[in-house]
Amino acid sequence: MIKVIASDMDGTLLNNHHAIDPETLRAIHKACDAGIRFMLATGRNFRGALVELKDMDLVCDYIVGSGAEVRNPEGELVLTNPININLCEQVYEILIKYPVPVVFCTNHFDYRIGDAEEIEESFIHQLKGFHTEQDMDDEQIRQDPVYIRIKENTKIIPDFSEIKKSGLPIYKIFLYSDNIPLLNNIRQELSSNKQIAVAASFETNLEITDIKAQKGPVLKKYIESLGYTMDEVMVLGDSMNDFSMLEMPFGATVAMENAMPEVKKVAKYITKSNEELGVAHAINRLLEQYGL
Repeated sequence: MIKVIASDMDGTLLNNHHAIDPETLRAIHKACDAGIRFMLATGRNFRGALVELKDMDLVCDYIVGSGAEVRNPEGELVLTNPININLCEQVYEILIKYPVPVVFCTNHFDYRIGDAEEIEESFIHQLKGFHTEQDMDDEQIRQDPVYIRIKENTKIIPDFSEIKKSGLPIYKIFLYSDNIPLLNNIRQELSSNKQIAVAASFETNLEITDIKAQKGPVLKKYIESLGYTMDEVMVLGDSMNDFSMLEMPFGATVAMENAMPEVKKVAKYITKSNEELGVAHAINRLLEQYGL
């Protein structure tokens, strides 16, 4: 019997407006009332995940940073898998050869190297990719709540030495570009380094983490520490940073209809898209199966 549900956020739990539909929230609450434990497994950091849960009255565990950090329902830190700072610098030395914005994600602020004008342009470019379903000009982007949140959470620094001085753990290196062949070249160059994992939430980004910071293995480790077994877990996802969850032998591995082809291929089940309440559909089917 499924006793834990772990869901990705963007493209899975959230609709294309990056919000949880009321029907999806009702399905989650119904599952929780039936004794099923709900977990988020997202590439976002803890603060970024909480933004979408504001006023949701949702109790859950948090696997954030694609597995770089785990927090319990009280928000207490349980596990971390940061990138070693020297390894981080090695990766950065490779990335600066490419014309692509680089974001260093910590458990608090994000760091970007450059001057204010360059970073401003990178904010706008990133948000236009984030809101692909909307035709927004630069001024509309600047008024967008996501833009405001990203800007408030970002520290602009002149060089990598400032990151070293901060002493903060680097959970993820985040890249984004419309140039898909460029991202593929970066992925290929980084693939020889067995100390890191390279995944993506969207076609237009790359997420670099420590090899131990992958959703699937981290979820397995965490649920087993709580006394659950893999066959008691259902996971839901849509992108390549969910691949490690959906390829593992959890009890039910569910890909969204809008999922990347590689993700669909390894999943046991396909649910409806994130715009068609796919998470709610999967949870309700599960509860019906158990007569709940």
